[in-house]
Amino acid sequence: MGYLHYHEIPRTLSKRLHRGLYSTQFESPQTIIRSRQDRRRTYSSTRHSHSQDGHRISEGGHATISSSRDSPLIDSFNRNHTYLRISLTERCNLRCQYCMPAEGVELSPSSDLLTTPEILRLGRMFVHHGVNKIRLTGGEPTVRRDLLEIIRGLNEMKEPGKGLRTIAMTSNGVVLSVGTKLRDVVAAGLTHLNISLDTLDPYKFEVLTRRPSKMHAAVLSTLDKALGMVVTNTESTGIHSLKLNVVVMKGVNDDEITSFANLTRTSPFCVRFIEFMPFQGNKWSRNAMVKSSELIERLKSTYPGFSSITSVSGDQTSREWKIPGYKGTLGFISSMSDHFCSSCTRLRLTADGQIKVCLFDPHEVSLRDLLRKGASDEEVMVLVEKAVHGKKARHAGMENIARLSEIDGKYGALKNRPMIKIGLTGKPSRVVPVLLSQAPAIPSESEHLRHIGPPLLWSKRIPMGRTHSMQLRLLSTHSLTHLDEAGSPKMVDVSEKEITIRKATAIGTIYINDIAYSLVAEQASEAPKGQLNALEKVRAKAGGSGKNVLTIAQLAGILGTKYTAQLIPLCHTLPLSNVDVSLIPIENDLGKAIRCVATVKAEAKTGVEMEALTAVSVALLTVWDMLKAVAGQDMRIGDIKVVSKEGGKSNFAQKDVDRILP
Repeated sequence: MGYLHYHEIPRTLSKRLHRGLYSTQFESPQTIIRSRQDRRRTYSSTRHSHSQDGHRISEGGHATISSSRDSPLIDSFNRNHTYLRISLTERCNLRCQYCMPAEGVELSPSSDLLTTPEILRLGRMFVHHGVNKIRLTGGEPTVRRDLLEIIRGLNEMKEPGKGLRTIAMTSNGVVLSVGTKLRDVVAAGLTHLNISLDTLDPYKFEVLTRRPSKMHAAVLSTLDKALGMVVTNTESTGIHSLKLNVVVMKGVNDDEITSFANLTRTSPFCVRFIEFMPFQGNKWSRNAMVKSSELIERLKSTYPGFSSITSVSGDQTSREWKIPGYKGTLGFISSMSDHFCSSCTRLRLTADGQIKVCLFDPHEVSLRDLLRKGASDEEVMVLVEKAVHGKKARHAGMENIARLSEIDGKYGALKNRPMIKIGLTGKPSRVVPVLLSQAPAIPSESEHLRHIGPPLLWSKRIPMGRTHSMQLRLLSTHSLTHLDEAGSPKMVDVSEKEITIRKATAIGTIYINDIAYSLVAEQASEAPKGQLNALEKVRAKAGGSGKNVLTIAQLAGILGTKYTAQLIPLCHTLPLSNVDVSLIPIENDLGKAIRCVATVKAEAKTGVEMEALTAVSVALLTVWDMLKAVAGQDMRIGDIKVVSKEGGKSNFAQKDVDRILP
C-alpha cells in the first residue's frame, strides 16, 4: 500500500496547506477512525512507528494516512459521500446573468482542463470508494465533443448490485434538441436528466440568457423529447428521472411558479424551484431571493391539498410536494433559507480538476496536479479523504457567503468561483429584477388561464412514434407573431381574416429651439444676430416661407405611409383609403415642439398601426432635416406611439387621447 508524503505534494497544493486550507498534520486515528467497521480504514502496524500524539510516522519521518481501495468517503460528521458532480467544461452556449458576470469570466486554458482519460480515471477512483451516482455538469456539458465517450466510459463502471448506479447530467437543453443528440446520450448510458429553464416567456429568456428566443424553443423541444423517453423500469434503457430546474428571482420570474406547476398536471416529471444563490460576480441580493417557504405558501393558496411527500429521513436536498391529481411533483431546494447541509452527500470536481467538498467553500485541492505528477490512485484518494474529513458541518450562511467576494478572509481575499466555473447550469444581476418588475403586466386572453401567470396553453398529447409527449406552446401576447418556432422570420397569414374598415392614429413630437420654433410658427420677424444666414438657408430650402417646412413634412409623411411595406419587411401591402397627417407647433413643460398626428384608414384584413407610425416617423425626420441648420444640436424626436386603433379584435383608445391630440 502506498503512502503520500508531504514532500510529494505538488507545490501549489503545498502552498494551500501552509495557508491553512488543510493542516500539515493529519488527525490521529482516534479522530479519523470512528469505527473500523464503519470507516474500513486500515493503518499499517508494521514498518511504522507512532509519534507521541498518535500520528503514524513513515520511515522517512512524514505523517501519512493510507487509503483502502473500498473505504467509503465519510466525513467527521458521519456523512457518507456517494454523489460526485463532475464539471466537464467552463464553456456555455448561453450567457445567463446569475451564472456569468456581466464582465465575463476568464476561462482556463484547454491544457488545464481534465482530459477524458483523467475524468474516467478519477471517476473510477470515486466509484471504488463508494460513489454510486455521478452527475455531469458544466458550463454546459453538451458543448464538450467527447461527451458520448465520457458517458460510455462511466457506463462501464456499472456492476450488478454494486458500483455506479446513476449517470446523470444537468443541461440547458439547447444542444440536446438537435437531431438524435438526446437519444444518443441516453443510449450511451445516461439515466437521469435535469434541464435548466428559468422562464416560460421567450422574451424574458432573452433578457436572462442574453441569447435569442429561438434557443428557448430549443429547450422546450428537448423537454418534449425527454418526456417521451421516460421509463419506469430502471433496468430499461431510457430516462429514469427527469427534472426541470428553475432558479426563482423576485420580480423576474416568481410570477411564473403556477405556470411551472401546471406543467406537472399530465407529465410525470419534477419541477424544482431553487433559491437564488450568491456567487462571485452575480451581485446576489437578499431582496432578489424568494424563500422556498414563501413559494410553498403561494402554491398552497392556489392548489387545495398541496402537500409534502418527502420523508423526514434521508437526503433532504430537494423537498418534494405534490398537487392532488397531478402526475408530476414539485421540488424545493432551499440552499440559503433552510440549508440541508446535515444530509449533504455530494462532492464536486471542477473542469480543471479541483475537488470542492462544499459548493460555497472557496477552498480547493488539485487532483489534476497529482495525476500529472504520476501519483497513484491511492495517493490521490488520500488527499480526497483528507478533504472530505475536513468538510464543515454547514456552510457559512447567506450573508457571509454574499460578502465572501468582498472582504478579506482569514487567509487573504478568498473568492469563490463564478457559478459557471463550479458546475451549476443556470442564471440575473440585480438590475434585471428592477427592469422586469417595472414592466406592465400583460393580461391573459383566456379567463381560465389567468391564474397561471404568462398564458400557457397545452395541446393534446399527439402520438409521435415512441417519442409521444407534451407540446408546449406559448400562445399569448408574449408570442412573436413574425417569428416561427425556430426563430426564423415569417409574415403573418391573414388569409382567413375578414376585411373590415381599419383605422389607427399615431402621434409623435420633435422638440426644437426658439429660433426654429419662431421660423415655423412665424411668431418673430427678426432673428438674433448670427442666425440670419442660417434662417435664409432654411427658408430657401423650404421654398420661401417657414410654414413650408411643415407642409413638406406633411407630404413626406403621407408618402412614407405608402411605402410602409417596402420599409418594414414583414408588413402587408394594404389598399389605403385615407391618410391624414397634421403638424402643429406647440409649447409645453418640456419646451417648444412640433406635434405630429397621423390617422390612416384602409379596408383590409389587418391593422394599419404600422402605416400610422411610419407617417409620423417620416414626417418628423423631414422636419429635423429641414431645421438642422438652425437647431441640429438641440432637436430630439420622441413620444412616438399609437393612441387609438379600430376595426380589429383588440381595439383601443387611450383615455387621454383628446388631451394628447391638438
